[in-house]
Amino acid sequence: MDQLKPPYTLIRDRLGEGKVIPFLGSGASLSQRASDFVWNKDCADCLPTATELARHLAQKSDFPHDLPPNLPDDLAPRILEHFGPDLAKVAQYYHIVGGRVPLEDALHHIFDRDYQPGSLHAYLATIQTPILIVTTNYDDLIERAFDNTRRAYDVVIHTTYPEETDRILWWRFGAANPEPVMPDKLNIDLQATPVIYKIHGTVDRRDAKRDQYVITEDDYIDFLARMVRGRAIPKIFAEPFSIRNFLFLGYGLRDWNMRVVWNRIERGLKRDPKRITSWAIQHKISPLERRFWQEHRVETYEMTVDDFVKKLVNGEG
Repeated sequence: MDQLKPPYTLIRDRLGEGKVIPFLGSGASLSQRASDFVWNKDCADCLPTATELARHLAQKSDFPHDLPPNLPDDLAPRILEHFGPDLAKVAQYYHIVGGRVPLEDALHHIFDRDYQPGSLHAYLATIQTPILIVTTNYDDLIERAFDNTRRAYDVVIHTTYPEETDRILWWRFGAANPEPVMPDKLNIDLQATPVIYKIHGTVDRRDAKRDQYVITEDDYIDFLARMVRGRAIPKIFAEPFSIRNFLFLGYGLRDWNMRVVWNRIERGLKRDPKRITSWAIQHKISPLERRFWQEHRVETYEMTVDDFVKKLVNGEG
């Protein structure tokens, strides 16, 4: 049985009305990457996958791979190649053996580059109605796409500095520096200003000391604790998060952290999944992931982000 196609007209119209929240995962930053592309630490053509970044950090920190003993010599490398290390666990180890500064230096070296925005970023930046965009990516592709269109926008950034406690960073368009504010004090007119909400932090290409990364196991624990206390998501986002459709792009739900975030959005913000359908565009969807999406009233479509954007732009319906 053929898969149903996404409701392109509905998604396109509601995006244009500002009634859809695009939620960008790692696949959204890799959408234009060739299938045979081989990443290395000095490459400025494409961003690394989470597995590639984990391997890079593992190599730099001599991360001890936990493999069963007495494996044949030719089998261990193939197991590591297939499964790869867990990024949060590797980053946690890097932090323990090297400290936070060397970890962030290594990450800044990767993300402080002029990677080219993809078709998705370019499309979102051309939507004339102010929209709220959420991303868990550390790169600045969506910001640069907005810069290319010369449009004003604000950026809201989750912080990981202990001295910031529960505050977030609000970077108003044109400001020289971001402003630390409490989430319930953020005051943006969402009807007038596009907003990019970087829920897991970001690289700061103007000043590496301001980098924010939710990447280690401890970072995720702190982030989720703030979610539970209602101190992670700014108060002004509560209403749009409660009533708008979400469009998940380039997300895989193997990451339990993302599942917890979605659970808190539904329950903590009183989102009614029976009244609001959302959509997920994912290149490869496992049966387990599809079942999870269905449980939360998210329709899944197995296709690449680039193919989806191409059909959205070309007016398919």
